[in-house]
Amino acid sequence: MIVDTRPRPAAFRSPSLVASGVGSIVRRLDWLLLLATGALVAYGLWAIGGITRFDVPGSPDYYVNRQAIAVSLGVAAMIVVTLIPTSLYQYHWRFIYGATIGVMLFVFVFAEAVRGSKRWIDLGPFQFQPSEFGKTFFVLAIAGFLVERGRRVTGVRTVLTALALGLVPIALVFLQPDLGTALVYAAAFTAVLFLSGVRWIHLAILGVSAVVLVTSVLWVLPSAGIQVLKPYQTARLTGFTNPDSDPGGLTYNVAQSRTAVGAGGLSGRGVEGASQTRLDYLPEHATDFVFASFAEQRGFVGCSILLLLYLLVVWRGLRVITVAGDLYGAVVAGGIVFAFLFQVFVNVGMTMGIAPVTGIPLPFVTVGGSSMVANLVAVGVLQSIHARGLDDGR
Repeated sequence: MIVDTRPRPAAFRSPSLVASGVGSIVRRLDWLLLLATGALVAYGLWAIGGITRFDVPGSPDYYVNRQAIAVSLGVAAMIVVTLIPTSLYQYHWRFIYGATIGVMLFVFVFAEAVRGSKRWIDLGPFQFQPSEFGKTFFVLAIAGFLVERGRRVTGVRTVLTALALGLVPIALVFLQPDLGTALVYAAAFTAVLFLSGVRWIHLAILGVSAVVLVTSVLWVLPSAGIQVLKPYQTARLTGFTNPDSDPGGLTYNVAQSRTAVGAGGLSGRGVEGASQTRLDYLPEHATDFVFASFAEQRGFVGCSILLLLYLLVVWRGLRVITVAGDLYGAVVAGGIVFAFLFQVFVNVGMTMGIAPVTGIPLPFVTVGGSSMVANLVAVGVLQSIHARGLDDGR
């Protein structure tokens, strides 16, 4: 008989720990992070209220109401996750990884294609997007594997095994197809490797390999007649290098987005005067290009407030890394924060033409229930790490 000799988490050794320590956890929450998150959620709902006011005739609050339901579910999930010790995730990283892969395979095989993509599972009137939640679960699992290896994390075998584990979910998301989310996974994977103590030479080799892969996918393989990306994905990425090449076709979305951002000026045009958004000249104005719509309506001032709130969340998230009670908590916090920052940078950047259009949502603002709930769950994980880190005397 095989006996599991791994040290069991404190939650198993003391079943009453969580129940008796709820008050202690609440006192040790990062309240500034919590307030910044709440402000972002409220600000996002206000933004969506203006951006989608004319999208559904006769129901100006349709999307706001749906987003509010997602917020309610997300807050409940955040509270539950905050109470769960991160040692449980570390101990069960194999189960988390397997469950994440299993759900992604289910979506890939059985989900119905929507606009050419298989990303969603229908749950009555709502759609559930597993890849959004996978961003956090992916970090929890890969961090568990690397931290479990201890000093062996500097070895080639460990790095190659981690790479194999990471490429499976990244590939499954890419094949949905969802290039933007696959890039978020890759960014989180890089952060986890770095914080786990992987050697610089190994990180450099992986970086060079990534550059070679991107070059091959975009230019070398297509010139040989092998198309890896969908035509629209290739157009988005190659159009980034020459945004003014075809403003009526290939780069239409970016051209309209830049127009909307510039038209907002200092204080914005307001909801009624934002013609790019209200008259639907700007495609996907509540999802991919929601920042451009917000910039048109609220201007530089409104966008500055939004970006400052993001900066506050990132700052507090980085602080969680410093107070984490163990290496696993620090690595998980780093992976979550870097993935969050990557999403904000790429989404905002692509609306202004300084990053390629990849379909990455803007956290807490883009319309989408799965994204909202998943981001609140991620904040819950950060709060759990923060509270228990301080509880350990850090």
